Amino acid sequence: MIYIVAFSAKGCSTAVNISRMLDGEEFRLFSKTSGDSHCEKIDMPISEWTGVAFQEAEGIVFVGATGIAVRAIAPHLKSKMTDPAVVCIDELGRYAIPLLSGHIGGANILARNIASAIGAEPVITTATDINGKFSVDSFAASLGMSIENMMLAKDVSAAVLEGRFVGLKSDYPLYGTIPHCLTPSESGDLGIYITSGFEKKPYEGTLRLFPKNHILGIGCRRGARREDIERLALSVLYSADVSINSVRMIASIDMKENEKGLAEFAAENKIHTVFYSSSELNALPDIGYSKSDFVKGTTGVDCVCERAAVAASTGGELIIRKTSDRGVTVAVVREPFLADFGDGRYGW
Repeated sequence: MIYIVAFSAKGCSTAVNISRMLDGEEFRLFSKTSGDSHCEKIDMPISEWTGVAFQEAEGIVFVGATGIAVRAIAPHLKSKMTDPAVVCIDELGRYAIPLLSGHIGGANILARNIASAIGAEPVITTATDINGKFSVDSFAASLGMSIENMMLAKDVSAAVLEGRFVGLKSDYPLYGTIPHCLTPSESGDLGIYITSGFEKKPYEGTLRLFPKNHILGIGCRRGARREDIERLALSVLYSADVSINSVRMIASIDMKENEKGLAEFAAENKIHTVFYSSSELNALPDIGYSKSDFVKGTTGVDCVCERAAVAASTGGELIIRKTSDRGVTVAVVREPFLADFGDGRYGW
């Protein structure tokens, strides 16, 4: 969801125009004026509203002066890894300026898309973009990969801009046009490694990118502690050489939705959780799940962790079957992943 906030009647008209012209996005329109019935009136201070928007929205578009936007977002800045995309549009819709999270948050793309839709000029200032160079954080964000070390990401961008060696290694298939600034290699001073693994670092400075292509299926007894869930989950992942950074989702049965230990484990690791009813899990084709009469008598499903992991995946493979310890069960599904560089999408 993208929030658009305007500060004048003309700004409200531009906000409405953006929401109507830009396909494929969901918008919620706000205004500090009463200039348009399509915009929700904001009665609180704009800085306070922005704090709420930072928590709720994937992107925020300010329609007005950049100074207003800068002052509004300043108290809420945390990290380029977590801050939403922020774009500023003047009230006449002439310029689209990404202010925050240009690459990882997608503000550069959002600004370009808005500009294309309403006939504005995008004002892009990030170095890799204006020089037509590969951006590792944009690439990672486009494929939903997490970046292990942002300082190394900056080193990679600097090396790309300066024409220095940057290696590339991947545990997953590479597809598309590999940028000329990256050299497929097994070693070197600095390089990008696309992996789900724990320890391997082929370069002296290895920037690891983790695809989010694993699902943790978790079942547990009532009142299971976070420590017990975490201990087994990490042990199972380690046995499969899968970093928790590569886990996209935790899946379980809906009767576990209010389990405190499970919620704490998911929140601590910033992993989204999804829950399924027993009928949804039972409706899955039987691929030879690990079955338990006791579990079926308690939950109505013969195996929670395996079925839930499969249900949450898209074309995934069950790579770790049910593993149990201290009232907790864990299974792991791996989804297919392609390191797709596309064909010139990133400006090289």
